[in-house]
Amino acid sequence: MSGSAHDMQRRVFLRNSLVAAAAAPLLALPVRWVRAAAPDGPADKPSGTTVDVRSKGARGDGKADDTAAIQAAIDALSTSGGVVLVPAGHYMVDAERSIRLRPNVELRMAPEAVIEALPNGNTHYSVIKVVRADNASIVGGRVVGERNGHRGSGGEWGFGINVRASHNVRITGTQVSDCWGDGIWIGATGKGPTLAISTDVVVDGVVCSNNRRQGLSIGPCQRVKILNSTFRGTHGTAPESGIDVEPMDQGSVSDVLVQNCHLVDNKGCGLEIHHSVSGLVARGCTITGNKGYGVLAVHVSDLWIDGNTIVGNGLNGVVLASKTRDVKVTGNTLQGNNHRRVHNMLKSFTSDRDNGGKHKADLRIDKSAVNVTQSGNTF
Repeated sequence: MSGSAHDMQRRVFLRNSLVAAAAAPLLALPVRWVRAAAPDGPADKPSGTTVDVRSKGARGDGKADDTAAIQAAIDALSTSGGVVLVPAGHYMVDAERSIRLRPNVELRMAPEAVIEALPNGNTHYSVIKVVRADNASIVGGRVVGERNGHRGSGGEWGFGINVRASHNVRITGTQVSDCWGDGIWIGATGKGPTLAISTDVVVDGVVCSNNRRQGLSIGPCQRVKILNSTFRGTHGTAPESGIDVEPMDQGSVSDVLVQNCHLVDNKGCGLEIHHSVSGLVARGCTITGNKGYGVLAVHVSDLWIDGNTIVGNGLNGVVLASKTRDVKVTGNTLQGNNHRRVHNMLKSFTSDRDNGGKHKADLRIDKSAVNVTQSGNTF
């Protein structure tokens, strides 16, 4: 794609994602903030055949292993795709084998449909995999892990929904709970020359609760929207955060919008963002009751924290830590944070540069953070 076409595409993303956001006013943005937008999601609806999983033998009685039947319904669709219907029922699946979505397939679950992992002792599993499956979607229902019946003690990578190396993916109105690791993972396969990232992913109206490691983890990807969703009650093994954007050394993350979400009562942070992340907007969210930081940013660039309610978190409301740069903190309510008062740890971690030291509990800025602006915040 040419440079001019790429710029135009980013402007379209900005228009669709930020300017049209009903929960926040229109703001004038520097050019670099164009990167912090994502598309509205896949425009194409699944076409072709509709297959009911019960027609392939799924019983949905909470006892039988329905893995093969659900997969058979998916595999019965042609390459042009279609819809797999999961009617009300309790479907047990083998998460080591996983339910594997294919390109152009919508997995449409009734509100009373539950897909639950059978107990296992694996360090890694995925109840549903969306791997190299472009234009796939998951709608409704519940996805339940097996943390309460897990047969091992090691590992932390049991996922409810695992999206990797896929483009134009949507997860809408689904509840994901009780996973040995993360409720949802969005990321990549491979590394270096074999790296294949995910792009244009939308998570909307989802509830992730009582997962062991994270509510949602984001690895290498571009253009992701997390909208109108709740991430709560994460606990069991660190980091235990609502949302963790942390590609590590596998690749990078760019252009993420977290909007109108609730990140509450997690044992770790509400939202944590780490190195190799650029162009993230957190807007209109409620971030409260987390035992860690409300928002923690470490070595992040092009970050905008706008119009959020960040109150009553155990550590600081917002921390802009080592080498974070080009940040706007605007229009937030930042109150009653840092009630755990772990002063010795905080002093060794951050500086006393913010707001003349008046509001350190709510907003802390490391002295190595660069180009931080703030306005309109209520302390």
